[in-house]
Amino acid sequence: MFNSVNNPFGRKIESSTSSDQGKKEHQQDKKEPEKKYLEQEEQDEVRIGGLPLLTEDEIKYLVNNYISNLKSEHEDNEKICQKLNKYLEKFDVQKFMKRNPNITSSDFYMIMYNETESLVK
Repeated sequence: MFNSVNNPFGRKIESSTSSDQGKKEHQQDKKEPEKKYLEQEEQDEVRIGGLPLLTEDEIKYLVNNYISNLKSEHEDNEKICQKLNKYLEKFDVQKFMKRNPNITSSDFYMIMYNETESLVK
């Protein structure tokens, strides 16, 4: 079928299906070690920057500090200050820690922003 015009280099031409088969076998060989690596169990939890977990006392302190900062920002609006005082009175550290286990300081500020956003609007 091929002559020197179609095959100027004079090399043996194999069908594309046979060369593809060799590539597929090579890819299968590579996938086996990857599959073993992926099947190994690893911890899903990743602590970015290695920040220490907050204790109950630290959370209490940070909540009081966060609310007092919000009060000072909105000292001209009495309604917002009342809402913040209510939030502080009802705040339960145990429930907060159960809802948000293993939080770091950066997690704390994101959570507090989300919880108090509706109060300051």
